[in-house]
This record gives sequence, structure tokens and C-alpha cells, in this order.
Amino acid sequence: MMLGGSNAQLSATFYAKTCPNVSSIVRSVLQQAQGNDIWIFPKIVRLHFHDCFVNGCDASLLLNGTNSEKTAPPNLSTDGYAVIDDIKTALEKACPRVVSCADILALAAQLSVSLGGGPTWQVPLGRRDSRTAHREGIGGIPSQHDSLANLAARFKSVGLDSTDLVALSGVHTFGRAQCAAFMDRLYNFNNVSGSVDPTLNATYATTLKQQCPKGGDVTSLIDLDEQTSLNFDNKYFLNLQNRRGLLQSDQELFSTNGAETVAIVNRFASSQSQFFGSFAKAMIKMGNISPLTGSNGEVRLDCRKIN
Repeated sequence: MMLGGSNAQLSATFYAKTCPNVSSIVRSVLQQAQGNDIWIFPKIVRLHFHDCFVNGCDASLLLNGTNSEKTAPPNLSTDGYAVIDDIKTALEKACPRVVSCADILALAAQLSVSLGGGPTWQVPLGRRDSRTAHREGIGGIPSQHDSLANLAARFKSVGLDSTDLVALSGVHTFGRAQCAAFMDRLYNFNNVSGSVDPTLNATYATTLKQQCPKGGDVTSLIDLDEQTSLNFDNKYFLNLQNRRGLLQSDQELFSTNGAETVAIVNRFASSQSQFFGSFAKAMIKMGNISPLTGSNGEVRLDCRKIN
């Protein structure tokens, strides 16, 4: 497996001659999409993340079919696929058979972050698309119920360290999560009926119980950052310091005694620019997980099916 870090085969100028306007085309489709769905930016970043953590950044997540990754449990709540199709259609008009779906995900994720108020970075490009889905690898996607040790181990296995883990978790500064993702923290923590996660601020827990009542709709969507859930900023880390992280996997970055992640949370809470810098670096590393390059894979004409 090609781990995160430098990969000589990917280059920010990969499409300089073959599709020079690739970024502006992706950007304009995203801006248009945001007019129809104010939550589109976090949805798109999540697609790139869930793609990369299963067999690398190869657009396998986008494939339809009986063995599809998108119908496996961790991906049932993913969304934004139609916008990826719209970007592909626009790029096929401008530069037919050139830009891969895997590169579209990486570019669209970067542009979604910067359009949402976050950092900008040069995306290394040149990934190609897989010819198969990897449903069997779905277990690689980090879960909101993972212990911090398990989360760190999952990230380490793809070449991402503790700083990358904390920075990438900070993507939860925007977007929403279903009640189902955290209701056990409110009603059944550690499988003890009626118990609330002790790391959860009591006032916040009460608010969340009103938004996600027992026996209510578990697919209701709740802001990940109660203050600025449409903006990419460092408020997420301030929330963790106040024990107002929505997901267990978020809060334990700060509330696990003696963990090296605590100091990193504190650093990002006090400096948005340090968070932004580390986030951009971590996204480049994540985007470098096991890409197909050269003559491996293909450039799909339709992101939902192989050629």
C-alpha cells in the first residue's frame, strides 16, 4: 500500500496542458450546487474521506452495483453524488476523457473547504479510477464509536499521525450528523440503560435530548458545530474544550486522559492558522493513500460505472 506522504507520481500541474481550467470548472459547479443545498461542501469532503479510507483514493466509492461501497452501512448517510456527476459532465464537455473521478473528489474536497471559509492548498493530481468497488474494505472507515486508540491505529495504518487525526477530525467544524450517530451518548452510554456520556456537557446533553428524543426519528440531522456549522473555522476545537463535541470520536480527542491529542486540540483551539496549515497538510497526505497512477485503473467516463 502506498502510504500518505510524498508521492512523486501525483503533481499539482498534472492537467496543466490537458485541462487547464479544471479547478475553475469544479469551483463553478460547486458554487451552483451550493445554491440548491447549503450543506453540499461538507458532504463532498466526506465523500473524498470515505473513498480514501477504503483501498485508497480511487473513486471506488462512486461505483454503483450489487457490490457497491455506497450501500454499506458507514456510507448509507453519504450524499453529494449527483454533484460529482455534474462536475464530471462539465469536465467531459471541456476536456473529454481526461480528468478522473478520483481527482474530481480530491479537487472538489479542497474547493469545498476553501469556499466554506477554510484553507486553500495545491492538490496533487494524476489519480486514476478503480475498475472495482471494495465493499470488503469498508471496515477501514473510522467510526464515531471507535476508541481513541482504535482511531489512531486506523489512521496510522494509512500513514497518518496524531496531528493528522486531530486536524482531519476538525472537518466536523462544518456539516451535520444523524441522531443515530450519537444517541447512545444520551441514553445508553457503554450499554448502560439511562446513562449519559460523562464527557458530554450536561446542558448540551439536555439540548441534544430535545433534538433527538427517545423513539424519535434517528435520521434527523443535527449541526456538528452548534455555533457555525456552515463555516469552516476552528470553533470545533473550542467546542471540545467545553465538552460540546457532538460525536464520541470527536470528544475523546480532548477528554482522553494523558492522550497526546489533547495538546493538539488546545493548539488548534488557540490558533486557527495552525489548524488550517495542519489540515491542508493532512488532506494532501490522505489524498496520497494508494492512488492508481500511470496505466493502472482507468479514467471513467461516468463516475458511477466502469468503462
